[in-house]
Amino acid sequence: MSDESGRRLLDDVLDSWARNNTILVNLLRAIPEGGLDIRATGSSPSIGQMFMHMHYVRLVFVHEDAPEFSVEVPRREWIAERDRDRMAHMLDESASVVRAAVEGKLASGLAMDRHYDHPLLLLLAGHPFDDEEIGAITWDVWLRKTRPA
Repeated sequence: MSDESGRRLLDDVLDSWARNNTILVNLLRAIPEGGLDIRATGSSPSIGQMFMHMHYVRLVFVHEDAPEFSVEVPRREWIAERDRDRMAHMLDESASVVRAAVEGKLASGLAMDRHYDHPLLLLLAGHPFDDEEIGAITWDVWLRKTRPA
């Protein structure tokens, strides 16, 4: 792969990261009034806390794997923030921090400090579902062709 095509690929992957964060923030803003306090069960985190958990985890992974790009990590993981604008700003901020860490690690040629074989895997961090379990309601929706080839 040439340097130019490699850079184009990286730009596409980083664009995908930015688009996914935009979708996340759009979903946050689409939750009806009072919806941030909804819980799947009485003991589970609220929807709002889940959004804040995503922000927290992004920053923790950067702190652990690319500390030279780290910013202050919130003291608590399951914050019950209710200000959507503040939450959106925090998600945008943590997405930018992850992007900078990935770009910086790739540019330096240095390995991640603690987790991941490659810096791009930081963009994919999370807890995957089994595809057989979740695929029909997620990936299959994206992959389904609506027009003949």
